[in-house]
Amino acid sequence: MRNTSKQSSNLLKLIIVALLGTISLLLFFLNFPLPFLPPYLKIDFSDVPALMASLIFSPLAGIIVVAVKNLLYLAVSGAGDPIGVAANFLAGVMFVVPVSILYHKYKGVKSIVSGLVTGTLIMAIGMSVLNYFIILPAYGWFMGWEMTNQVIWASVLAGVLPFNIIKGIIVALLFVPLFIKMHSWITQQQTKFI
Repeated sequence: MRNTSKQSSNLLKLIIVALLGTISLLLFFLNFPLPFLPPYLKIDFSDVPALMASLIFSPLAGIIVVAVKNLLYLAVSGAGDPIGVAANFLAGVMFVVPVSILYHKYKGVKSIVSGLVTGTLIMAIGMSVLNYFIILPAYGWFMGWEMTNQVIWASVLAGVLPFNIIKGIIVALLFVPLFIKMHSWITQQQTKFI
């Protein structure tokens, strides 16, 4: 009997994570560029469902939601841009995992705020480093662009770094009030799946 309830609990977890991944994809399409930054860098709120999954279940659930979103995006858009999809996945993981780890360790609004600050810094610095050494040179090769070190450095300092900081702040400003409103519901969901 216990085995059956564990199986149905795992199935329900899987369904919730898949559903959050689908919601994440829909939010991914509702994006907008920021003035003064390159137009290909767009703000979206697709990390919010991943944050919810990571708070209810675990950091791994958040990572799975980010992965589902990106795999669905590849399938739906037929994107010939695997580099951008990989970059989006890595940025999402760098942002979601610190929030989840700090929340599960300390619980409460303070841990969410410190997690969002930490996640924003890790995402901004991590994506800057990855863009400098891997992503932008790969784009250059993939698109046949001339990418000198100066161009890459300027792209990181004037585009990638400020974009990820601003994105983290905007998502945090949306997520903190959402978390405060849904805190008791998140706690109820956690107790269901223990």
